[in-house]
Order: sequence, then C-alpha cells, then structure tokens
Amino acid sequence: MRYTGSDWKRSRRLGFSTLETGKELQKRPYGPGQHGANRKKKPSEYGKQLVEKQKLRQMYGVNERQFRRLFMIALASKEVTGFAFMKLLESRLDNLVYRMGFARTRKGARQLVNHGHIEVNGKKVDIPSALCNVGDVISIRENAKDMKVIKEALSSVATKIAYVEVNAEKLSGKFIREPNRDELPKDITESQIVEFYNRKL
Repeated sequence: MRYTGSDWKRSRRLGFSTLETGKELQKRPYGPGQHGANRKKKPSEYGKQLVEKQKLRQMYGVNERQFRRLFMIALASKEVTGFAFMKLLESRLDNLVYRMGFARTRKGARQLVNHGHIEVNGKKVDIPSALCNVGDVISIRENAKDMKVIKEALSSVATKIAYVEVNAEKLSGKFIREPNRDELPKDITESQIVEFYNRKL
C-alpha cells in the first residue's frame, strides 16, 4: 500500500529526506510525536535493514508489490543487485519526469503521468511504473504544455541531472544514459536492502 500521509512526518520518522531537499529535517531532526526526540532504542540488524528498505521505497513512492518485483528483476540480472535495483527505480517513468524537472516532486510527476499528460517516444503513457530505456524521449503532451504547475516546476530546477537531457522550450527530455552510483542518493545503504530480501527468499 502506498503511503498517503505527510511527506515531512515520513521523513522525520525515517531520519532521511525522502524529498531529497533536507528541508524536512532542518528544524526538527528527530521522529514525529510527543516522544520523537527521546527515542534512543538501538535498532536490531533486521530493524536497520527494514529502515533502509523503507527509506528507498518511500523516497520513490513505490508500493511494496512493485518494490519487490523490481528487486527480483535486479536479483536476476548479472549486475551487483543493489545498484541494479536502484537503477531500475531511477528508470521508472514517474521518476524520470521528476528528474527532468517537469514536476517538483515524484508525487506530482506521478499525477502528470496518471492524468495522461506524458508521452514516451511520441506515444501517450499513463502508467507511472513503466520502465524506460536509455534513449527514450519523454515529453509533455501538446494539450498540457500550458499547465502552470509544469512551468513553475521547470523554473525552480536548481540542479542539472547528468543522465537526462532537457529542452525546456519544447518541454521534452531524453534519458541519455544509466546513472552512476555516485549520482544516486548517498544516504542509502543498498546492501542492507539486499540482505533484507535475502532473509525472505
């Protein structure tokens, strides 16, 4: 089931910025609730693995079924499982729409896809979890090019993502290569996630 509550509370609970801005933890870098600042219980090894899994899953906004399916694809690949898994998450259509700056958040990107405002290689795609390939061109559909929310998102982009190309005038972008590990979230220990699922296989 996908989390639908406050992004800020979720980030504080995990001690990790799921929005990748760090703003959620600036004022109160501790868990939510009355006793959030006083929780000092040391987590078990399983607890640490679970937290790493939740950090990654919540950051990408993926439900458990989809998350596990992508992990199994990564496990079957010839690459290092954890890194392959993160690359698969990055190749989701909603994530690439977000990385290209067409939405301020992945949640916003998911809405654009769901509402039929996105096309891939000239064809409408309304499935946020669709996996894209290197070379795919992702564009805003003609009937959505005047949407204020898209223009505002593009104007607020502060950091250029090296593995996508974006033409802000044409509202189009291209997935030019797979990301390197140092271009992906550094606060994730993907080996812990691999261990978490290995317990269950």
